[in-house]
Amino acid sequence: MEIVLYSDDISLINKWENTIGNNCRICYEFDELKNIKNSIIIINYTAFEDDIEESIKFFNSNGNRLLVFEKNPTLRNAKKILKLGAKGYGNIEIKEHFILSAIETIKDGMVWLHSEFTTMLLNDTSSKKQKEDVDIDNLTKREKEVINFLKDGISYKDIAQKLSITPRTVKAHAQNIYTKLNVKDRLSLSLLFK
Repeated sequence: MEIVLYSDDISLINKWENTIGNNCRICYEFDELKNIKNSIIIINYTAFEDDIEESIKFFNSNGNRLLVFEKNPTLRNAKKILKLGAKGYGNIEIKEHFILSAIETIKDGMVWLHSEFTTMLLNDTSSKKQKEDVDIDNLTKREKEVINFLKDGISYKDIAQKLSITPRTVKAHAQNIYTKLNVKDRLSLSLLFK
């Protein structure tokens, strides 16, 4: 999946390109994005020239997955962006490894939020299910270990280090957990345990 960068701030383009490497395409005009299909588009919030709602819907209709960064991100904008169909939202100032993590998460068809927003969103959202209602009996012993870290927002890499397994194995366990508990991503999983 191609990674496409667009910003109204050239220093952001440079930062993202340095982080991602040569495996990305840069668009210099907003209208160029209208020709992009089946890609991950990384864009900053202020770069949307048209109505943000219509733009996101259009990009999604072309099979794109949007990762939106904002200088002063808010929970309100996080909810708005995700509700419109963006696949990721975070702070422009995040560290490089988080950008790479976001790209991998979105490539895998999941939603990415920087952990601070996941926590805020969880605190803001009421869950219909309580912890005692979640049936984890059909999970393996290792999946139960992994789920305890996942629901707290710990990264695959950190979980792997704590359990002395590879991040790829953690990812496989996570996918099995999502399937067994009938959730689509880490956020949905966390909401089960709120």
